[in-house]
Amino acid sequence: MNNILVSYFSASGTTKKVAEKVATAVNGDLFEIEPKEKYTEEDLDWTNKESRSSIEMNENRKPEIVNKVSNLENYEKIVLAFPIWWYKEPTIIDQFLEENDMNGKKIYVFVTSGSSSIDSTYKSLQNTFPNLEFISGKRFTGAESEEDYKDWIA
Repeated sequence: MNNILVSYFSASGTTKKVAEKVATAVNGDLFEIEPKEKYTEEDLDWTNKESRSSIEMNENRKPEIVNKVSNLENYEKIVLAFPIWWYKEPTIIDQFLEENDMNGKKIYVFVTSGSSSIDSTYKSLQNTFPNLEFISGKRFTGAESEEDYKDWIA
């Protein structure tokens, strides 16, 4: 069993584009972590304390996800991709990890961000889910080569 699942959450499309490149490079399957209620531009306004994303992050509210991974047992390696929100993972990522049994999976995390480092985000995941096996964390821009993605997951 050496199958790779590239699971991603992308509110604006940036993470999706990189996740598609990673999936192609590593010959992985793609799975969108899709909120039941799509995010609007207003929802994503981090400068507005009343925006949906601000409330979710500040109050640890986890949005409902449309689908679960139906064949998770077929994957040994899970790529978990998302944008950084408030220096950590969006709460939908926590919801995804709670809904899907990732025990025994090797989890590779990549984030997209204009300027934030992955460091605090990766530590947040490790602290929130101490029983899961996080192998590596990277910040990708989409400008990496296929070899960069392959070498990261090798």
